[in-house]
Amino acid sequence: MLKMESVSKTYQLRGKTIQALDDASLEIARGDFVSIVGPSGSGKSTLLLILGGMLSPAAGRVLVDGKSLYDLRPEERARVRKKTVGFVFQTFNLVPYLTALENVQVSLFLAGVDESSQKKRATALLEGLGLGDRLDHKPPELSVGQQQRVALARMLANDPQVVLADEPTGNLDPETAESVLSFLDQVHQEGRTIVMVTHDPKAAARAKRMLRLRDGKIL
Repeated sequence: MLKMESVSKTYQLRGKTIQALDDASLEIARGDFVSIVGPSGSGKSTLLLILGGMLSPAAGRVLVDGKSLYDLRPEERARVRKKTVGFVFQTFNLVPYLTALENVQVSLFLAGVDESSQKKRATALLEGLGLGDRLDHKPPELSVGQQQRVALARMLANDPQVVLADEPTGNLDPETAESVLSFLDQVHQEGRTIVMVTHDPKAAARAKRMLRLRDGKIL
C-alpha cells in the first residue's frame, strides 16, 4: 500500500547541508502497524511527511496504492492525501476559537460534506471518544488529553485508510498516553494501516514491526 523507493531529502541549515533521508526504501502492506524509532534528528518526521504527501523528496519515489505520489499534480496529490491519509501530530493543531465539534467538522467541510452530515459524523466520533459532554468547549477549555482526543476524532472524520502518527504520546501523561495507544490499537484492528514515529519504547512495542532510522538511513 505504501512504498518508498530510494528516497533522499536534504535541508540547508546555516549554510550546511543536512541529509534528513539517505536512499531510504521501505514497503508497508495494507493493514500493517509499523513503528519508526531513532534518535532526534535521524529523519523520522521527515520520512512521515514524505510518506503522507506533504513534503517532496529530493530523489526517489513514493507510491500509495501503486500511484507515484509526487508525479501527480499538486491538486491530485492533495485529493489522494485527503481521501487516504489521516495525520496525528504531537502538537494537536486545533483551531483555538472553534469548539471541539467545529474542529472535527473542518475536515468534513473541506471534503465537501453537507453541514447536517458534518455535525452528525463529528458528534458520533467525539461521543465515541468520551467527549459527548465537551462538544461546545474550545481547546483552551479542554485538558491536554481531551485536546488529543479531539485531534484523533478530526483525523478519523474522513475515514482514512492510512494513519500517520508523529509522536502521538509525546506530551501526554502515562494514563492519557495509554488511552491514545489503545485507540490506535482499535483503529488498527478496524483494518487501517498505521505508521507511528515515536521515541517511546513502550509505544513502539505496540506495533507489529519496528523500523530504526539513523542518520537518514533505515537500518
